[in-house]
Amino acid sequence: MTTSLGLDPKKIADLRKTADSITEKVRPLIKSNTTLTVERAVLRLMGLDGTDADGVPLPNVVVNHLRSILGGGIAIPVARGMLHHNLGINELAEKVSAGEISLLENTSVSRTRAEEFLTELVDEQLETIENNRKTREKMISDLGEGPKPWQYVIVATGNIYEDAIQAKAAAEKGADIIAVIRTTGQSLLDYIPYGITTEGFGGTYATQANFRHMRKALDEVSVKQGRYIRLVNYASGLCMPEIVVMGAFERLDMMLNDSMYGILFRDINPVRTFVDQYFSRMINAFSGMIINTGEDNYLTTADAIESAHTVLASDLINESFAKAAGLKPAQMGLGHAFEINPDTEDGFLMELAQALMLREIFPEAPLKYMPPTKFMSGDIFKGFIMNAMFNLAGVWSNQGIQLLGMLTEAMHTPFLHDRFLALENSRYIMNGARHIGDAVSINPDGIIAKRAHHVVDETVKFLHEVEFDGLLKSIAQGRFADISRTMDGGKGLAGVIEKNDDYSNPFALAMARKTGIGEEVTKWI
Repeated sequence: MTTSLGLDPKKIADLRKTADSITEKVRPLIKSNTTLTVERAVLRLMGLDGTDADGVPLPNVVVNHLRSILGGGIAIPVARGMLHHNLGINELAEKVSAGEISLLENTSVSRTRAEEFLTELVDEQLETIENNRKTREKMISDLGEGPKPWQYVIVATGNIYEDAIQAKAAAEKGADIIAVIRTTGQSLLDYIPYGITTEGFGGTYATQANFRHMRKALDEVSVKQGRYIRLVNYASGLCMPEIVVMGAFERLDMMLNDSMYGILFRDINPVRTFVDQYFSRMINAFSGMIINTGEDNYLTTADAIESAHTVLASDLINESFAKAAGLKPAQMGLGHAFEINPDTEDGFLMELAQALMLREIFPEAPLKYMPPTKFMSGDIFKGFIMNAMFNLAGVWSNQGIQLLGMLTEAMHTPFLHDRFLALENSRYIMNGARHIGDAVSINPDGIIAKRAHHVVDETVKFLHEVEFDGLLKSIAQGRFADISRTMDGGKGLAGVIEKNDDYSNPFALAMARKTGIGEEVTKWI
């Protein structure tokens, strides 16, 4: 795409510098704390899975058992228990649940011996994730992939078997990405359900077994279609890093992974979720998954014209956090949305300006572009036109991930034919205007360029204000999405644990070495 808005490189550099300063002030909070779900994620990386006799997930059983000493991390005491009792991690956890073993008792196993054992275990477990990444890369090389913007659709029946059928049908009609929406409220569960599930409301439970079933289905249709079909699920919530671990083991390709979304729209405690986000993004980086962020949601509660700068500001903050965790630009599906009131004069030009602006500022990122939702209504014909304009903006600005709009948005979970019409709409627009960005120049004195420059200028001022007050105080002041959340409020605060001087997370250190951030990770973990 050759379209240029003529944005000032010095201003963009200043924006990134300011975003880095903002995240740097959050870093000590992340470094000094761990959480229940981070330690459960470590157990899952060690190979723990399943439930006890009462149906309680074994990672929860072990973490709750060792709650009083989690400030040192869970890996060492569990490794000592495995060595002392000569048991695999699942058998050990089952005996802990049954009250037959206590991991709080002193053993003859030294810390040095436990660390040596963990080094071998970490390498073995991470090799599985590395192999999944290589499998993905090989399939993409062998099969190819659809042109960008990738067309992204959801399935959400509640029954994973039906989801798989609908997902394959969507892929056969042109979808490049399938997202399995989580059942309503799962983001607020402080545990992960186990096994295949066939009941859900507004979505399907995110479980490792469900991930495995859907991955198999999409691999089958990928071979049939001759292009790789990507699988997405949702990690944001109280179990963020655990869900990312499951996704890494089952070769998911993308994860919705954003603390700001959880804080603002699910009222999750900011400290809890910033700590969770950092470790989960390390896992995403290592596994090769793309993260999706949720800035699009800001414009459902705030005005899309007046608050456009908050979306860009949040994207820059998310980019900074992502870089610190080892994510490459190609793994950053930064979010934005087409949410200006359709009755606004030149509203489409402003939408296009913001889409082009983000592409120019984040040239390597597979931007995640959300369709109109706030102003969709029961008028399906107008909605279909709005989605067509959204698709035009997407192909014009060369977005990476295009979440297709449904003409029945907000009326019901999409039916097969709703999805079919959405794919027909996008296919027509994106094929018919594939190279419009190369063919059309932007008037530097016109509405589009001026709008983009205005949003950048507003973002410069806004980010400097956030830098001065700090991100947590700015969130409490309601600067993002017009929603206020406090540092000591929200769900999950009780699951935050202060680290002690002996804290150890061997997976974080190993992944940091392999993703190239090396010693830098010690500033965060």
